[in-house]
Amino acid sequence: MVVEPVAGTRDAAEDGPVPAAVTGSAADVLGGYLHGRAAEFLRALRAHARGAGGAGGSGGGTGHDGAAGPERDGTAQAVDGLRAASRRLGGTLLTYRPLLDAAWADSLRTELGWLAGTLGREHAYAARLERLLGALHRLAGPSSPVQDPEGPDAGDRPAGPPARAGDRAGAAARAKSALPVGAARAGALLDRQLTLARTRAHSAALQALGSARFHAVADAVALLASEAPFRADEARIGLPAPAVLEPLAEQARRQLADAVAVLPLSRAGAPYNADGLARSLATEARQDAAWDQVRVLLRLCRYAQEVLEPRGEPDARTRSAGQALERHRQAAAAAAAAASAAATPRIAPATAYALGVLHADQRHEVEAARFAFGHHWTPGLLTSPGPGPL
Repeated sequence: MVVEPVAGTRDAAEDGPVPAAVTGSAADVLGGYLHGRAAEFLRALRAHARGAGGAGGSGGGTGHDGAAGPERDGTAQAVDGLRAASRRLGGTLLTYRPLLDAAWADSLRTELGWLAGTLGREHAYAARLERLLGALHRLAGPSSPVQDPEGPDAGDRPAGPPARAGDRAGAAARAKSALPVGAARAGALLDRQLTLARTRAHSAALQALGSARFHAVADAVALLASEAPFRADEARIGLPAPAVLEPLAEQARRQLADAVAVLPLSRAGAPYNADGLARSLATEARQDAAWDQVRVLLRLCRYAQEVLEPRGEPDARTRSAGQALERHRQAAAAAAAAASAAATPRIAPATAYALGVLHADQRHEVEAARFAFGHHWTPGLLTSPGPGPL
């Protein structure tokens, strides 16, 4: 499951007191929350059905050219609503699974994860391309003209006379000029690859929304809007909600704390961590996965707390930590896309150089996000995560 980028933060002092936990039985509280999220899913589905005809697509996001109309905006909002409701339902089914029919909860959670992931890929590719092209423009410099992709490459021009010993000015100038020379070709290559991926994701989203599998998910959510299938032999569902639901939410917090404990927060505690860049792509992927797991667990904690405090104010610390992890996810994915483009056979040296600089730039963003998370993370963050935004 994925998660969307979170909203802005407030100062912790402005949060005020944490609201008291809800009253009522566990069945009433958990069932009411599931009913509400299912109703949100169905409303988004109806909105998508109304707008899909005029928009002619899944509405997962606009291209980097910025073309979008009101109808497409409405369809995109409906798809966002479907994804948000799917994530919240799936997270709640996982955290409070012991109280629910296990086979039903596992099956629906799997299908909701498939739906949210399928609908989110188109927007993710579009945002990744926009991020990388913006970074290329920033790295090349506004005063450095980017040469035409069909023009001569840096490797085709004579290198000139060698610099004298101790004279690094000429070499530095040539190295600096290599980025603008290859930036246009690098941008064109990224545009081709990510636009193709986005087009395929768009087609996959359209197929998914018209498939029997999606209609089965919609039918299951429609049933959930009226009845939550609790375990027949579970006697705790009739007990007061805090006594039953809070231990399950606390278990989610412990899982989050354990996942954070294995992160190298001490090494990420430097605002400029050059050591963090000295690793292979395989090592990067493994370490990024550990950080992304923390992002998922933090989201589950927020959703678990929403059940207990449906009207609680979002916790600024949780939002700040979630923002840092979302920036981490975006930067890591962008760096991987740059590395993948650089592995394209027979690209010009200047293009590969520009993609290498772009990869390093995004890995610096990864390290900055890790530093920001370590700054916001405290053990007290788990005491009352608050519902938080999506």
